[in-house]
Amino acid sequence: MRSVPLFQVDAFTDRLFSGNPAAVCPLEEALSEEQMQSIAMENNLPETAFIDLSESPFRIRWFTPLAEIDLCGHATLASSRILFDDYVGSDTREIYFSSNSGALRVFKQGEQIFLDFPTDEPVEVNPNSGDGSLIEQIIGAEPVGVLKGRDDFMVVVESEEQVLSVVPDMILLEDLPSRGLIVTSMGKESDFVSRCFFPKLGEDPVTGSAHTVMTPYWAKELDKMSMIAYQRSKRGGVLHCEFAGDRVLIGGSSIRYLDGRIYL
Repeated sequence: MRSVPLFQVDAFTDRLFSGNPAAVCPLEEALSEEQMQSIAMENNLPETAFIDLSESPFRIRWFTPLAEIDLCGHATLASSRILFDDYVGSDTREIYFSSNSGALRVFKQGEQIFLDFPTDEPVEVNPNSGDGSLIEQIIGAEPVGVLKGRDDFMVVVESEEQVLSVVPDMILLEDLPSRGLIVTSMGKESDFVSRCFFPKLGEDPVTGSAHTVMTPYWAKELDKMSMIAYQRSKRGGVLHCEFAGDRVLIGGSSIRYLDGRIYL
């Protein structure tokens, strides 16, 4: 019987039972895609990351309980925490990954881990277009602006209170031609706040990849290259975001919750 390591980490937080939980499976030998999808379904967490340790740079893949996705920030942060703790030398400060979204770099800065991700520069969407009208129906309010990144639509609203009060129509959200919907505004105690919603999955606790879309937008709006973001889900999470042209640096804390093994 084969067994593989399984770790669970709460990402973008320094407190257990907050942030976004991710499972991490470092692999000495590859698993089939069917096995990885079955494990992700069994874990029933927002994402499970699989890291092929035999490749250089490490190959990382991310699976929700339903499907493989091309990029996941919080599960990359969780994976890096496990690799830094248990799999690479204590003097190692950087880790490189290959992924479906290209080359990714992760580095330690103090107690935090930073993700070096490609920028997803959003483009404006006509609010009177079909997608714009649908988004207004989904959120039940008139947005300040509607933009579209590679995978997600982003809605800008007037205030943090509006971000908190949004109750999206999840059935209509399934008709939106995107991975999901970001709702964001300027923050009171942070530079900007957000919530992220995805069809069939509901609200995501903390969405690192969504900040590759929000960071370039808010950097221009606030005229700041370095910002603090707070995702205002029930679990909540804090992200340190830096706009660096074609790259976005996303930093955060993490805390280990579980170490175990899967028997196949």
